[in-house]
Amino acid sequence: MASSLKNLSTYDESNIPDASEMSFGIVVADWNRDITHALYEGCLETLVKHGAKEENIYVAQVPGAFELPAGARILAGREKLDALVCLGCVIKGETQHDEYINNAVATGLMNLSITTGKPFIFGVLTPNTHEQALDRAGGKHGNKGVEAAVTALRMAALKRANPEGKKTIGFGK
Repeated sequence: MASSLKNLSTYDESNIPDASEMSFGIVVADWNRDITHALYEGCLETLVKHGAKEENIYVAQVPGAFELPAGARILAGREKLDALVCLGCVIKGETQHDEYINNAVATGLMNLSITTGKPFIFGVLTPNTHEQALDRAGGKHGNKGVEAAVTALRMAALKRANPEGKKTIGFGK
């Protein structure tokens, strides 16, 4: 669903697990810093709001979005984490660089998730303009960092879940 049709900061809080026993990694790209650091703030606030302890949240900065998968893999190798959130912003320009970078990052994070069995969350904005990025980094369409944190919370809980014979995991508390 297009973010113009949904506020990225709106979610059902009753469906969010307690994160007090979980640990998270956040990898933030420095390129488009005004955007990515706003995404980081939204992500961090959301994790803490749902019980994550700040001492159990590990942060790494990388030069740009292309380096997010490598930075996430390095962080995951150093710390025992339940999920990692990767935050970046690739604004379409005059060339097709955005397509190559976005595809590489998405593929890299998916491969890490599949090969490690650990959630690596794609929190990368892919807007056409800087204004659209601002709209999705705490502006009129909410904050993609919040959405990425919620995804990390839910996926970390799913990974930790002991279904005890349940056929369904993740609907309500």
